[in-house]
Amino acid sequence: MAAIPGELKYTKDHEWVRPEEGGSVVVGITDHAQQQLGELVFVELPDAGRTVAAAEACAVVESVKAASDVYAPLAGTVIGVNDALDAEPGLVNRSPYGEGWLFRMQPAPGGLAGLLDAAAYQQILEQEG
Repeated sequence: MAAIPGELKYTKDHEWVRPEEGGSVVVGITDHAQQQLGELVFVELPDAGRTVAAAEACAVVESVKAASDVYAPLAGTVIGVNDALDAEPGLVNRSPYGEGWLFRMQPAPGGLAGLLDAAAYQQILEQEG
C-alpha cells in the first residue's frame, strides 16, 4: 500500500504539495505514482522563473517502463528545482516525500483551493485499484 502523509495536499494526477513558511509550496509525485512508474532513470524539471497554469504539464519523469508528465498542481511561478535529481533520479523512488521532491513554487493567490486532502486522495486510489 502506498504511503499517503496526512499533512500534504494531493492532486488526482498523483502530485503532492507541501505548503512552506512564507507561502511557497514544494511539489513532488506520490509514492503511488513512483511505484507505478518503477525505477526512475531521468527527470526533466521546469526552469526557475517559469509561470505555469494549474494542470499544465511542466516536468517529465522517465523510468525504464515509461515517461510520464508531471502537472503543476496549481497556478504560480516555479522558484526552484531539486538539482540533486540530475545526478540521482532514483531519489524520487527512495524518498518521494523527502529528498525526491521535484520543484518549489510560489502559488498564485488562492492557489491551494481545490487540492485534495489525504482521505480524498486515498479514495481516488481505491477507485483506481
